[in-house]
Amino acid sequence: MTEDSVFIGLVSLIWIALAALYAFVPMFAMPGSAVVWGSGAAVFLVLAVIIAIAERRMPQTPKRA
Repeated sequence: MTEDSVFIGLVSLIWIALAALYAFVPMFAMPGSAVVWGSGAAVFLVLAVIIAIAERRMPQTPKRA
């Protein structure tokens, strides 16, 4: 995996954490935001999977020094 798929996966994990915070921390009192952040996390997770699959299908090219 390249840095692109790792970065997108990391962004997805952050969005998942924010969705969980909005859903379970009563201080925020924003249950509607949990749905929005959860949907965003799902989009980023799908993007990370698509990028990882595309990277595996690409032919390997030698790295230049």
